[in-house]
Amino acid sequence: MRVELFDSEGNRYTVAFEGQITREKAMRLLDLVELLGGMPNENPVRGIDNSQNLVYSSRLEKVRSVIQRSFPLVWFSSHDVQSVYEQEMKEPISLSTVSTYLSRLTAKGLLVRTGLSSNLRYKTVSKIAQAAIRSQIK
Repeated sequence: MRVELFDSEGNRYTVAFEGQITREKAMRLLDLVELLGGMPNENPVRGIDNSQNLVYSSRLEKVRSVIQRSFPLVWFSSHDVQSVYEQEMKEPISLSTVSTYLSRLTAKGLLVRTGLSSNLRYKTVSKIAQAAIRSQIK
């Protein structure tokens, strides 16, 4: 499998997969796309449509927005996010999709996770803690 990506400056990147493509490899590719600016990641709002509704650029950003508004200080589960998402966004979302997005947000240091795999709980990380984590990575 071969994927070509273009960044905002017009540079082309070619990624070739040989052998078995795993979920982990696919997630790395999505992270690379996001890093190159192929998928917006910081500003959840793209614009406002004619009816003055917020327009989000991706489903991940919709999930992130739901978490920021509904669970800013408390622990929550993937079921909680799924329920609030479907109520607010008026569209269905599978539990596996929510779990994948929560895993990505945790990997980026935006959420912390606790519990066993059958009962995972998440909590948002404060801006101060995020800054501390980023400074340790550099």
